[in-house]
Amino acid sequence: MDKRTAVLTGARAVFARDGFSRASIDVIAAEANVSSRTIYNHFQDKAGLFYAVLLESAGRVAAVQIEILDRHLGRITDLEADLVAFGVAWRTSVPDFAEHQALVRQVIADAQHIPPAAIEAWQQAGPLAVRRALADRFAALASDGLLTVDDPLRAALHYSVLISGDTVNPYPAKTENLDETVATGVHAFLHGYGRP
Repeated sequence: MDKRTAVLTGARAVFARDGFSRASIDVIAAEANVSSRTIYNHFQDKAGLFYAVLLESAGRVAAVQIEILDRHLGRITDLEADLVAFGVAWRTSVPDFAEHQALVRQVIADAQHIPPAAIEAWQQAGPLAVRRALADRFAALASDGLLTVDDPLRAALHYSVLISGDTVNPYPAKTENLDETVATGVHAFLHGYGRP
């Protein structure tokens, strides 16, 4: 692993554990097994490093989520079943990104201390990139006559919220609860966006 990658990996672990304001360059250097000077050779300051970590982590997660979207919604055989399968796969991928999810929780908790440009970049590279891809797919499904969608971005947001279940609970849902949550969310989504 090259030093820049080591720094990003170590910084992601520290930022996910400690948050932006409590993380220190010295702790990140120790986690990455590099010197502080190495970090400053690659990144201007802690804010620049945090920005890079957010972009890298969000981009990685978004790429996987978009691949799941393409796999499940690229070819529709049964709209409701395919939307449920996609939702379950999408929600099931979250444990694979536990460190990223911890980082997101730290961003939300520490937002007042994080440069707004970093939060905006994270949103654009991660959640909004996935929402735009889902919106594009919903627009295509509407074009194919399978959905009634006037605002694909809003439909993507509605779908995401409806399949999310209890977003306050920090613990992942059990599989049987997840399947039921997604199925009822998809049913509600299709009640609003399905073709009559």
